[in-house]
Amino acid sequence: MKTIFKNSLFLAALAFSLSSNAQNRNLDNYRQPDKNGLNVFEAPKDSVSTFENVKVRIGGSFALQFQALDHENETGAVALKPITNNFNLATANLDLDVALAKGLRMHLRTYLSSRHHPEPYVKGGYLQVDNLDFIKEGFAADFMKNATFKVGHMEINYGDTHFRRSDNAQGIFNPFVGNYIMDSFTTEVGAEFYYQKNNFLAMLGATNTKLNQDVADNEVNGNASPSIVAKVGWDKQINTDLRIRLTGSIYNTAWATRTYLYAGDRAGARYYLVMSENDPAVSAKTDFTTGRYNPGFNNKLTAIMFNPFIKYQGLEFFGVLELSNGKNLGETDRRKASQYGAELLYRFGNSDNFYVAGRYNQVSAEDVSGYDIDITRFNVGAGWFMTKNILAKVEYVTQQYDGFATGSKYDGGKFNGVVAEAIISF
Repeated sequence: MKTIFKNSLFLAALAFSLSSNAQNRNLDNYRQPDKNGLNVFEAPKDSVSTFENVKVRIGGSFALQFQALDHENETGAVALKPITNNFNLATANLDLDVALAKGLRMHLRTYLSSRHHPEPYVKGGYLQVDNLDFIKEGFAADFMKNATFKVGHMEINYGDTHFRRSDNAQGIFNPFVGNYIMDSFTTEVGAEFYYQKNNFLAMLGATNTKLNQDVADNEVNGNASPSIVAKVGWDKQINTDLRIRLTGSIYNTAWATRTYLYAGDRAGARYYLVMSENDPAVSAKTDFTTGRYNPGFNNKLTAIMFNPFIKYQGLEFFGVLELSNGKNLGETDRRKASQYGAELLYRFGNSDNFYVAGRYNQVSAEDVSGYDIDITRFNVGAGWFMTKNILAKVEYVTQQYDGFATGSKYDGGKFNGVVAEAIISF
């Protein structure tokens, strides 16, 4: 019955969206969920409003992968679950974006099916404020030409990798199949303030540090302190051929019973069951973060990320330098983790509808086990935008684990192979 409900809901939303909003589905200050949204980071800021009446934009996305991966580790290490070549679980998102008033927009995303939660559940949402005419016409008009407020239980704006990651079924912005090894992503209740002027961007926000909301008082360890998130950047189209963007971000949690910056994705990773222990209790649903690494800074965490982006005609470069540190209860000293990434991509063909790409991703960390570990991944792939809403992509991926404890499942661990993915997003 759950499957029937999910499919019926998705098809009804699709039919309603196509029938009622086919004429004009554009919204103000909004990132399009298709090829038009490529290389868009923060939502564009335009003080000119097209609002006339409340407009409901119903959209969604669908993703399906065929996985042909092999994995192995050292003889005598924890046995790995046998895996074969086959399809992964099809995943789907449902998006509601509503223009409520001039400069007021609501976003809500529901995961209809995901690796970790096959049942539908709400990812999160927010209210975006780009104009204050709902208070009084012309109120703070000059200030709001450059300012934006966001508030909600929402994806926080730490770093730029989350703009290019696959968010469950929404993978059309990701040139590869998987996300980064340290997947910096979480949804928390908070607010963010943006100011954009003369190609410069500044953002300051705060969250309550919780992924799952409750009001229980943690009398033993103390309640979580607010987390602070901030970003500064410069983004300019130098000429018709060249665009340069550079941003720096910070996320800081002074104290929490658990942090979620590297454990906030409740949907699940793409590389199913790689390096999973051969245990009947282990499944794609229970071991849903395979291929990723969480440094385990559960109680105190400071993370800094720098992201350069350069686009020259069809050639694109995106980089990641991430430095984080923190500790758990019982640890005296902070541990460190660093992540490096580089993507090189070339788009070509009619309307740049084809691309070839490569990515290098490496993580070095002082693991909670006491070992200094390294994880290295290399991806090479290609993609084809059949239409602006349909993307087919294929990649070869190889990942290697070094420095882990003898006998652990990651001892001498590695996986490699081919994954193909089809994405529909509208």
